[in-house]
Amino acid sequence: MLQISNNVAIPAREIEISAIRAQGAGGQNVNKVSSAIHLRFDIGASSIPGLYKERLLKLNDQRITKEGVIVIKAQQYRSQEMNKEEALRRLQELVNSVAVSPKKRRPTKPTRSSQKKRLDSKTRRGAVKLGRVKVTDSL
Repeated sequence: MLQISNNVAIPAREIEISAIRAQGAGGQNVNKVSSAIHLRFDIGASSIPGLYKERLLKLNDQRITKEGVIVIKAQQYRSQEMNKEEALRRLQELVNSVAVSPKKRRPTKPTRSSQKKRLDSKTRRGAVKLGRVKVTDSL
């Protein structure tokens, strides 16, 4: 059971965890021991609330496939148990990130004084540029 919040939890049966061989340096250990963890979590078939599912599926995250499956590969540590904990922590973090609803944006208007300042600076800049105009003799 992976606890997301006080009232939301993911049952262990919905999380598919498999051990695979890790990549990279590590000598004989890398070739012999399956210490990396491959975690798969199907968003659509899960028992999490609909709001969470909807927001997770809308996320533009490379860990979420087109079919709506979260795939996390943890191979940071040399022990399988620590990699399993890391993968579960990352899944929890991902689900928690969509739990917080984004703040509603309130449109604002510039203040009258800021508008006046802006127009005054434009007028000043225009006057400077007018001072650079080539003077011609018109006699």
